[in-house]
Amino acid sequence: MAFEGLSEKLGAVFKKLRGRGKLTESDVKEAMREVRLALLEADVSYKVVKEFVSKVSERAVGEEVLASLTPAQQVIKIVNEELIALMGDGNSRLNIASKPPTVIMMCGLQGSGKTTHSAKLAKMLRKEGHHPLLVACDIYRPAAIDQLQVVGERAGCKVFSLGQIDPVEIAKQGVRYAKDNNHDIVILDTAGRLHIDEKLMDELKNVKAETEPNEIMLVVDAMTGQDAVNVAKAFDEALGITGVLMSKLDSDTRGGAALSVLSVTGKPIKFVGMGEKLDEFEQFHPDRMASRILGMGDVLSLIEKAEDVYSKQEAERLSQKLTKSQFDMNDLLAQLKQIQKMGDLKKIVSMLPGVGSKLDQLDLDDKAFKRVEAMITSMTPAERAKPSIINPPRKRRIAKGSGMQVQDVNRLLKQFEQMQDMMKKLGGMGKKGLFGRRKMPKMDPAMLDGMTPPGFPKNN
Repeated sequence: MAFEGLSEKLGAVFKKLRGRGKLTESDVKEAMREVRLALLEADVSYKVVKEFVSKVSERAVGEEVLASLTPAQQVIKIVNEELIALMGDGNSRLNIASKPPTVIMMCGLQGSGKTTHSAKLAKMLRKEGHHPLLVACDIYRPAAIDQLQVVGERAGCKVFSLGQIDPVEIAKQGVRYAKDNNHDIVILDTAGRLHIDEKLMDELKNVKAETEPNEIMLVVDAMTGQDAVNVAKAFDEALGITGVLMSKLDSDTRGGAALSVLSVTGKPIKFVGMGEKLDEFEQFHPDRMASRILGMGDVLSLIEKAEDVYSKQEAERLSQKLTKSQFDMNDLLAQLKQIQKMGDLKKIVSMLPGVGSKLDQLDLDDKAFKRVEAMITSMTPAERAKPSIINPPRKRRIAKGSGMQVQDVNRLLKQFEQMQDMMKKLGGMGKKGLFGRRKMPKMDPAMLDGMTPPGFPKNN
């Protein structure tokens, strides 16, 4: 995941500060030197790092911080606030036209993921109640039109194509088609090049002049580091982009581009691609990203992911069962299936507060869900409803039926008992349902010690 290295290094810096109790000016300066190195190693622009550290240092050596009862926490608060400011104080949303259709022109270099992310954006907008139209304007890259039609179909969105004719004419006809067929959003998938050249820019300028887009969205590859920032700057100077869509932010990229784009171009990151699947796509929230970098988790994004796969009725039904202590193996199986719909397990767990630095220590395996599912489906309806009746002969039958060992069944049953005890406590969360609360209690990282999902190997 992006920012893992930066998050780890900043965590080490703040751990030192917490261990010193009262801070001196020299303590803060030493910490800022380490923060500077951490940001530079994360491939953040030198100029951006210099300005960031200067702002944090100026605030952190103030009398209010040094005289505070919790100076280390105050410094972390300042770093958090400055990180948010660095990436954008507000959540930049799309510029929606007062009179439909809203035209979004997607541009970028070849290989940045422009076509796939056009479909990802279309799918997100469709979920929000819009009726998007994808327009195939890339006539140069082999199979680009076919690719858009494939991903468009998977996204459940109409694709407009006129084949290998003038891209400017395709864009113009696409907007006209959208008006005639009640599409309120038009996404133009324009051509890219392996490098920035005059021919590419002239074509994009002509598309812009003909369609008057409400958004000019530049797609950049986070793995290219500061090159992504340079590309953004060049496209902005030529076209006047309105925002950036950063792809591959789930990769092992150092993430510095995400911290540099706004400062260098003045244009915000609006969306990020977090994986290859069409659902692995998010609106960019600077405050949430800052929390992830500082190891504070991202509970709001986690709740939103949960709300995407949980119906309100299902959440209320589960809440009632929790309140009445009626949670059984059938419910556990249903929850595991819902969790799998939310995406990669490590990505989900990394959103929990305090987990970032412990993620590598947790033995998380998506296949464990399948093993648990196999054991539960090998149980009879009566055993699922009342696991306490499962005696040694039943355990042997379940183990044989699921291809597991008896000790695996024992571990599942023991962890299920622990889970039931925890669920009884969660039952007191109230009538709003499991995902009805937008705030979560602070999680102590120590709580993770010894706690593993059912079917997972216990951490040592």
